[in-house]
Amino acid sequence: MEFPKFKAATVQTSPVFLDVEKTVDKAVSIITEAASNGAKLIAFPEVFVAGYPYWNWIMTPVQGSKWYEELYRNSVDVSGPDMQKIYDAAKEFDIHIVIGINERGESYGEIYNTNLIIDNLGNLIGKHRKLVPTWAEKLTWTSGDGSSLKVYKTDIGPIGTLACGENTNTLARFTLLSLGELIHVANYISLPVAPPDYDMAEAIKIRAAAHSFEGKLFTVVSCSTISKEIMQRLKPDVPNVEELLTRKNSAFSGFIGPNGTTIGTPLIDDEGIVYAEIDLAKCIQPKQMHDILGHYNRFDIFDLRVNVAPTSKIRFVDGFNNLGG
Repeated sequence: MEFPKFKAATVQTSPVFLDVEKTVDKAVSIITEAASNGAKLIAFPEVFVAGYPYWNWIMTPVQGSKWYEELYRNSVDVSGPDMQKIYDAAKEFDIHIVIGINERGESYGEIYNTNLIIDNLGNLIGKHRKLVPTWAEKLTWTSGDGSSLKVYKTDIGPIGTLACGENTNTLARFTLLSLGELIHVANYISLPVAPPDYDMAEAIKIRAAAHSFEGKLFTVVSCSTISKEIMQRLKPDVPNVEELLTRKNSAFSGFIGPNGTTIGTPLIDDEGIVYAEIDLAKCIQPKQMHDILGHYNRFDIFDLRVNVAPTSKIRFVDGFNNLGG
């Protein structure tokens, strides 16, 4: 049996705000750099293409309405031309990619917070739609469903992903573990408008460590930053935007090993790319003590049921009220 070893990269940076083409070009540039340094997997932040709806937190819903429309115009169809450069880069540089996007739905105004899983042949092998938009995010995103709660087999190992706050969802995480996840990509956004006593960077680290320790796997964390360009775009509507969107310890990106400890030195707030060597054989020994998928569980007592059926918006029933006509 083979246990893959490979070099992984994770990114901490901001998108080119609400500009799909320039953000995709930035992503390709970063992919090129990471691949040149030997990376076979790269993780990008939540909704990296092409931006997070910060206005939900610092404006009223009425004030944010025009920004919602602009975000919709800069959402993407995963099978459309906007993302092709990234798929092509995955193939050209022989690298697996997990990247967050604003995915355009079928209805005007329908946007999903989606993570794409792209293999090293340039194939879009999966997409995960955030199950529950967090707090003010409900003003923007439609909820995903269980059909996207999957783990994807790749040349470097089985990959699963969750976006931001849903990494606190114990049942979602256990579902991925039960599907054989050994590489977990958790991506986030910087959120300085959290309560004053909330250390966002530490909270991200705690979530990643919990999942890695419980599942005995590797967690790759990628978090975005808030650029001056983003703040300048929002400043006409929120004059004190710098005060609201600037706070230390708001972003954490790095790697957590199967024992729950940090691998190398993570990035906190600063932009850049972090690398780590991943050896999936290291997932074996820790399971001798706690294997919650095997000997360290009681499935005769606990039974988790997961609905993986896609949500249906409508059902047509032939002859439903046909009273003898």
